[in-house]
Amino acid sequence: MNIRASLLPAGDTPTPMPLDEQLCFGLYAASMAITRLYKPTLDRLGITYPQFLVLQALHEQEGRTIGQIAARLGLESSTITPLVKRLEAAGLAERARNPQDERQVSVRLTEQGRERWAQTGCLAPLVMARCHVDPAALAALNADIRKLLDALNAGGRPEAE
Repeated sequence: MNIRASLLPAGDTPTPMPLDEQLCFGLYAASMAITRLYKPTLDRLGITYPQFLVLQALHEQEGRTIGQIAARLGLESSTITPLVKRLEAAGLAERARNPQDERQVSVRLTEQGRERWAQTGCLAPLVMARCHVDPAALAALNADIRKLLDALNAGGRPEAE
């Protein structure tokens, strides 16, 4: 059920919303545009956007487990494992099993991974340069998006209709 439908009195038939009025589409399109903006920089460094996110998570906290990286990025562990394996094959990260619990795999940046991170760093200036928006306005937008994400995550799974 869309937002318009939930706001209508019972019995009224909602009209379909144009894509540009749908929040999910706006967020998706903006995310894709930002990823396209980052791509030339990431291509020069030989990493993908998901790999960049893993590097960032490891830069924030070394020695995270696969599960902790997945939780930080809002992804499944089964998605993170191949990303980490590719980073390891590229010499940017290393994995180690926890001797107390073999199921846990800890991931650390290698020296080369730390150097790559330093070359990549924060890509936000690319967005600010492209869209000519005041940094405070972008920070406020990001805060609003984080509140939305927190609210969506706190809401749990929607009930089946």
